[in-house]
Amino acid sequence: MAVKKRLVEIERAPGFEQRLAALPSTPGVYVMRDRAGTIIYIGKAVSLRNRVRTYFGSLKGQTAKVWRMVEMVYDFEYILTDTELEALVLENQMIKQHKPRYNIRLKDDKTYPYIKVTLAEDWPRVVPTRNVTQGDGNAYFGPFPGMSTVYDLIDLLDKLFPFRTCDKEITGKDARPCMQYFLHRCLGPCAGLGDKKSYDDAIKQVVMFLDGKQEVIVKGLKAQMEQAAEELQFERAAVFRDRIRRLESVIEQKRVFTTATADEDVIAFARRDGEACVQIFFIRGGKLMGREDYMLEGTAEAEPSEIMEGFIGQFYEDATYVPPKILVQHEVSDAEVIQAWLRERRGTKVAITVPRRGEKRELVELAARNAAESLEQLRLKYLSDEQKATAALTELQEVLRLPVWPRRIECYDVAHLQGTDVAGAMVVFEQGVPQKKEYRRFQIRTVSNDDYSAMDEMLTRRFKRSAAERAATERAEAMDNARHGNRDEPAPGADFEAAARLEYEQASGDIDSGDSESDVVAKAERGRNGRAQAAAGGWAVLPDLIVIDGGKGQLARAHAVIQGLGLHDIPIISLAKREEEIFLPGQSEPVRLEFRSEALRLLQRVRDEAHRFSNSYNRKLGSRRATRGKLDSVPYVGSTRKKALMARFGTLSAIKQAS
Repeated sequence: MAVKKRLVEIERAPGFEQRLAALPSTPGVYVMRDRAGTIIYIGKAVSLRNRVRTYFGSLKGQTAKVWRMVEMVYDFEYILTDTELEALVLENQMIKQHKPRYNIRLKDDKTYPYIKVTLAEDWPRVVPTRNVTQGDGNAYFGPFPGMSTVYDLIDLLDKLFPFRTCDKEITGKDARPCMQYFLHRCLGPCAGLGDKKSYDDAIKQVVMFLDGKQEVIVKGLKAQMEQAAEELQFERAAVFRDRIRRLESVIEQKRVFTTATADEDVIAFARRDGEACVQIFFIRGGKLMGREDYMLEGTAEAEPSEIMEGFIGQFYEDATYVPPKILVQHEVSDAEVIQAWLRERRGTKVAITVPRRGEKRELVELAARNAAESLEQLRLKYLSDEQKATAALTELQEVLRLPVWPRRIECYDVAHLQGTDVAGAMVVFEQGVPQKKEYRRFQIRTVSNDDYSAMDEMLTRRFKRSAAERAATERAEAMDNARHGNRDEPAPGADFEAAARLEYEQASGDIDSGDSESDVVAKAERGRNGRAQAAAGGWAVLPDLIVIDGGKGQLARAHAVIQGLGLHDIPIISLAKREEEIFLPGQSEPVRLEFRSEALRLLQRVRDEAHRFSNSYNRKLGSRRATRGKLDSVPYVGSTRKKALMARFGTLSAIKQAS
């Protein structure tokens, strides 16, 4: 059976259209499957009939993600529920179980750990766990994004409160306690040294700490310290004093974020290349008690409201605590249903709000900045991974049909401010890793407001310098062979070395018209040190792939320059930022890679680094021009004094106001 979509026929399962027409107008969850039977999307609906049929009618106004998903649908099924709230719960559970390709989903959500306080035991412990069993009498806290976070927190708790870390059976008949007792980290119940009430008090303090009630703990410890001092138990009082100091040190590190004293979570995200990083601030009593990052997949073309709903639904389904207020960066899809569900989980009203101004808005913006920073750090970590970089380069060679493995990639970008301070940048990646010592900056000299011509100048200067350096290196090697009596090589003439150096320096653009002969020789001598290491890097080394930041036009001009310089064997491509399309010379249609493609991620990283580097140089040129334009006309102010004045006063206006 076929259902029409676009202008082509897409094959569907037998009876597809009849079952589509017979869908009930009741709440439920629908499941989309591809031809192989794999679940590719799970959704909920107030009316299954209205919601599911929208996918197979007109898709005008829908995202490209929906178009691609619908093209893959071969069959569907659905599950009826009594209410939309039940559909929401079932949808979250099924997404976690099946991880459909086109759903927003927590990355590796099954691995998120918790802290478990074993209250069901006579002598409770504080342990990490990945399984939450409701109603077993124990207390759970989490989820946390990684086990390292859990271990760090348990270690802190162990320093603050005296509970046992062993798993032995407590009989009170051991001959002596372990070292933890002598470090005041355990009351020693194994050897009958700690009474049950004191131990239970310590565990109660652990639970209060994890609930964010540190001030209450400090108040109780101070009372115990004063009582011990009154009873002349000074050593015991000193133990309480040390715990109070450690606790107060921890509390001081918690920034007071809001004048309110209520508990609230702050949620914001940043996304890039199909993934999103969500940052949560856990605020308890007005203080930041912790913050965590969580990765989401399948967010490339999702609306912000969908991302918020997807995360909140999946996170709070397993969260051990739901605060009365949740501040979010964007509106949440089906907010009323989500709030009703959270109210059931908490037992009292839960409000989800998008703050528009004031300290609440600043909190959300701070969380968003932290999310963006975390996402960038994760990208850097990803690209520094040797295996993934190798996979990305291998995929790049296959997709672009490169003649050699692209060990060295060079990317070029031009930046200017309304035609002024035109700056060019070349960045170098070797084996997928940025080589910042190889980065080069170009101050464009011949044009002011023409990106194409600026790119021409930069590429010409770069590769002419490369040719001159390689020629000079070869001639220097020939001279060395001649000096050592190697007559297999032709002996140069008397002025051969000077000519080679002059050719190198002229191509490099380093010789000024007013330089004397001795100046030329001195500059050439300095340049020779770099030529000695040409095999390891520098201008002489040619790239395996050239990447241009731009579209077809930029690529065509750059390709013409490269061909004109005789570099016919170096592949060149361009990466257009808007649609992340890869253009190749002579091909009208671009190459499009999946957002999750490792090769695309590497190209994006290379392109973004070139963009950053060119913009930073553009700003530097602008600042230098502004300073030079004003101070150069002042008598007796040279370059050294200019630097001193700017270092002392900071701005030109401050210099003007000085006596």
